[in-house]
Amino acid sequence: MNEAVTLPLTATMPILAFSVQAGFVMVMAGIVLAFVRLAKGPSLPDRVVALDTMTVLIVAFCGLFVFESGSTAFLDVAVVLALIGFLATVALARFIERKTDRAPSGKLTQTPEPVAPRPEPVPDIEDLP
Repeated sequence: MNEAVTLPLTATMPILAFSVQAGFVMVMAGIVLAFVRLAKGPSLPDRVVALDTMTVLIVAFCGLFVFESGSTAFLDVAVVLALIGFLATVALARFIERKTDRAPSGKLTQTPEPVAPRPEPVPDIEDLP
């Protein structure tokens, strides 16, 4: 039962340890800035982009944590989080695209698409003089 204990890469390479710590600082600064954009808006698409940015930054944080700790379990967490973030972004984009309005009756109605004018009918050859 004498298992070998593997040290994280940052324990053997000091430049990597410094780079990972700098990466943590930059990722956290990005998350804070994206959260400010999420809170301020001004529109729903801005908030969706900020949420997607935060998801990508959290995936990067998980990747950095793998380097720092040596535990590869966070790679699975990063992959699952990336998939969930992608699906959430697609769902929110479809929600924004729908353009639903509330009618006075309180029921949801779809905004009508603009109708193109019909072209004039072309006369048959037999009807020509």
